[in-house]
Amino acid sequence: MDIEQKQAELIDHFVNQASTLKASAIWPLIIEATSHPSLFAFSEILSTPTVSELEGTENSLCLDVLRLFAHGTWSDYKSNAGRLPQLVPDQVLKLKQLTVLTLAEMNKVLPYDQLMQELDVANVRELEDFLINECMYVGIVRGKLDQLRRCFEVQFAAGRDLRPGQLGNMLETLSNWLATSDNLLVSIQEKIKWADSTSELDKKHQKDVEDRVEEVKKSLFLKVS
Repeated sequence: MDIEQKQAELIDHFVNQASTLKASAIWPLIIEATSHPSLFAFSEILSTPTVSELEGTENSLCLDVLRLFAHGTWSDYKSNAGRLPQLVPDQVLKLKQLTVLTLAEMNKVLPYDQLMQELDVANVRELEDFLINECMYVGIVRGKLDQLRRCFEVQFAAGRDLRPGQLGNMLETLSNWLATSDNLLVSIQEKIKWADSTSELDKKHQKDVEDRVEEVKKSLFLKVS
């Protein structure tokens, strides 16, 4: 089973579970979802009425934790650890995996020093083991470990949940790209027309030259005769 199909099945499972629970009983489900080794998308769970209705209630921290796993990073958690529940080890691992995905969205060459700082990793050996065993082997990223340059070259990274407002930015970027593509296509078509026109002129010029050569040959032949 590929990672996308597995994700879809897990999302359906947790969404269905969340839909049947009361707000007061949602926390264990959130821990289970954010600890699951094969789940890396949480926006659908966030959208369930049981979860979204936690906003402003005594259980709103549950919502904050789920939002952290949908959009945040390990650094975000450390910055807010004083007000958030303590994460279990599997949640810590998951959030660090998600942090790698966020970094890979922004840059396809990730320096080891940056990764070690963002992931709280003590040395290069520990970092490379994490990237190999917990990221590449899991299938959420593919890339090359460059020990000489001390960086991770990202070739593929799974996408994370869209952050609020991110969809609009993506649509604007796509619209700009399409406009640029249209302008480029027009420019290419104009160059093709110019090349065709130039080619026709060259052919006409060549024919004129050949005709003149023939006329000169005929003239010389007549004079010789």
